[in-house]
Amino acid sequence: MLIAPAQRFRKGTSVKINWLVEQVMVWGLVGGLTVPVSALAATKQVPKASGQDLQRQVKSTANKVIPAVVSIASTVMVRDQAFGDEALPFGLFKEPPTRRQYGQGSGVIVAPDGYIITNNHVVADAVDVEVVLADRRQYKGRVVATDPKTDVAVVKIQATKLPTVAWGDSSQLDVGDFVLAIGNPLGLSRTVTFGIVSAVGRADVGVADFEDFIQTDAPINPGNSGGALVNIHGELVGINTAIASPTGGSVGVGFAIPSNMARAAMQSLIKTGRVVRGFLGAYTQDVSPPLGKIFHLPDVKGAIVTDVQSKGSAERAGLKRGDVVVRFDGGDVMDSGHLRNLVAQSSIGSKHRLDLIREGKVYQAELIIQEAPRERTKKTQTASTASTVHPLAGVVFDDVTPPLARQMDLPVNNGVVVTDIEEGSLAEASGLQPGDVVLELNRQYVPNFSTLQRLADPLKPADLALLLVNRQGNVMYIPIQGE
Repeated sequence: MLIAPAQRFRKGTSVKINWLVEQVMVWGLVGGLTVPVSALAATKQVPKASGQDLQRQVKSTANKVIPAVVSIASTVMVRDQAFGDEALPFGLFKEPPTRRQYGQGSGVIVAPDGYIITNNHVVADAVDVEVVLADRRQYKGRVVATDPKTDVAVVKIQATKLPTVAWGDSSQLDVGDFVLAIGNPLGLSRTVTFGIVSAVGRADVGVADFEDFIQTDAPINPGNSGGALVNIHGELVGINTAIASPTGGSVGVGFAIPSNMARAAMQSLIKTGRVVRGFLGAYTQDVSPPLGKIFHLPDVKGAIVTDVQSKGSAERAGLKRGDVVVRFDGGDVMDSGHLRNLVAQSSIGSKHRLDLIREGKVYQAELIIQEAPRERTKKTQTASTASTVHPLAGVVFDDVTPPLARQMDLPVNNGVVVTDIEEGSLAEASGLQPGDVVLELNRQYVPNFSTLQRLADPLKPADLALLLVNRQGNVMYIPIQGE
């Protein structure tokens, strides 16, 4: 029965099918079954030849890239806070002593005159940087500039004619592509590991503000940070940055900054000492399944515009609150983080086509990229679980007054604020929080509590309450579905 596929084997079958057939034939021979000679001849040992070619390519790539990957040792001065409570006479306190703390990571030479790209967390606040090349030459390193928002840093050494790694195009990576991770894990220099791209576009990892990580199962361990992730041709497609692990060691879930993002950040750091980013000029949020239905979207992806800033790129492009951006220059926008990254990596003044859905209809807009403000802070948000009857049952509202705004540290001095939420309520489960200032209920403006009460009273237990809230300057929609 195992040789049945060979009996049906016909001319023109693909190489992949041939390989599968060959495996069945070999198993059949071990079992004492007869195999047609013509079927064996058709296979021509494709797997063996392909395996040898792959091994040769991996060895060639490793030998080409290893010389350009360096070890970086950094020294940071830290204060031991345990001494901070030691009182001296007259109510004075002894200043905590400083001590040296050492760190170790990796870097990649990308210019023959000594420019090295690495992670910000490898050299942040370092008072001393030592760079060791693959041939064991040692240099003092100078931190040119760092960017915590992408976790990219640039280090310079005084040397010339150094080996380098060619940049690759990370946008061409696909899941399943072969990659090599090269660095100095656990202090073991010139270590090469091999694997595949497990996923692309990973965000919400919690490592940096701008995240678009390549995920790989090529083993990455502490010390690999700042090292090279290269494709099978030896092109730099990522900078190894982090791992997800319950033990601190590799469990096959590693993350690398895409080379396109890292290269743009590096070039900006060298040129200006900071990263110049594009800015949308609007707040956005991800599309959830409930919001997808509310906004009449064909699928659960895109970025919902929740607020448009005055005189920003979005306003000038004609974007409005409630618009859902679904494509950027013809490519799908997966979520708000994806849109943010696309805009941030665009050149200042460049023009881009946005496809958006407004009230169920498709529109197009031209976005001209403006430069992002130097500093923008965004406070964290949380969500919980629960159930109840009326969609807003268990929520306590109050009119915002200047004293209440100061007491609750609110971003506005008028409107309606959530002062308390009953534990286990639908509102709590939907993510509403005390301190949220309600701007709209079901797309209707809410200037005060009496308006909110008028709009909320007719709602039935099964109705939807779509709140637009301002949470410490971040405007978002929160759908609360009654039972």
